[in-house]
Amino acid sequence: MLTDVVFKALQQAQDQVNALLLGKTSEVRLAFVALLSGGHLLIEDLPGLGKTTLAHAMASTLGLQFQRVQFTSDLLPADVLGVSIYEAESRGFRFHPGPVFSNVLLADEINRAPPRTQSALLEAMAEQQVTLDGTTHALPDPFFVIATQNPVDMSGTFPLPDSQLDRFLLRLTLGYPDAGAERALLAGTSRRELIAQTLPSLDEQDIRDLRTAVEQVHASDALIDYVQRLMARSRQQPGVRVGLSPRAGIALLRAAKAH
Repeated sequence: MLTDVVFKALQQAQDQVNALLLGKTSEVRLAFVALLSGGHLLIEDLPGLGKTTLAHAMASTLGLQFQRVQFTSDLLPADVLGVSIYEAESRGFRFHPGPVFSNVLLADEINRAPPRTQSALLEAMAEQQVTLDGTTHALPDPFFVIATQNPVDMSGTFPLPDSQLDRFLLRLTLGYPDAGAERALLAGTSRRELIAQTLPSLDEQDIRDLRTAVEQVHASDALIDYVQRLMARSRQQPGVRVGLSPRAGIALLRAAKAH
C-alpha cells in the first residue's frame, strides 16, 4: 500500500531531476510518466542537450542501476543482451549478462545499430526477458529504456520501422534550455559531480508499488469515450499515415493515469 511518504518521495525525486536538468520541468514529468506507466521513452534531439543527464539523474534519484550503451554499426545483439561463455572448471556454459540487465538503460543513438541488434533490444523491452541458448532470463523489475536518436545526422543510420517505434510509450525532444537555465549551467557545478552526490529518494520496491497504484487509478467513462473517439478520428484523417491501434489507446490511457 502506498503512503504519503512515498508520494512525497516521488515529488522529491522529480525535484532532484529538475535541479539537474534545468528548465525542462515538462519533459522530466513526461519521463516519469513513461517510467511509472511501465513504458519506455524515445528522445529525438541533438547531442549535448541533456539526454544522458536525464537518464543518469533518474536512475540516481530513484536508487536504480544505470547502464549506457553507445549504439554503433558494428554492435552485436550479444553486446547488449549478454553471452554464454564456456568455463573449463565447471565444464559448462555460464551466462554473462549484458547491459540490458539493469533498471535504467540508455540506448544512445539506437538508429546507428543494425536492425538485428535493434530488434534484440526491442524484443527484450516488449517481453521483459531475454532468451539465449534456450534459457530465459528475466530482466530486472523495474526495467526502463531511454533511447535516443539524432534527427539531423541521419547518415549511416538504420531508421526504426513503425512496428519498433510502437515499443516506446512516449517520444519527445528536450530542446535548447532558455537563457536563464543555460547561464546557470555555465556557472554551476558539473552535472556529473552533482549526480554523484545525489541521494536516492525511492527504491525499486517503491517504483513497483507506484506502478501498481497507476494501474488501480479509475478511468471514467467520459475519458474512455474520449480516447476511443481520438483513436477512431486518427484513422479517418487523410494526413495521418497510420491511425492509432488499440494498443496505442491502452498506452495513452495508462499514461493519463500516471500523469
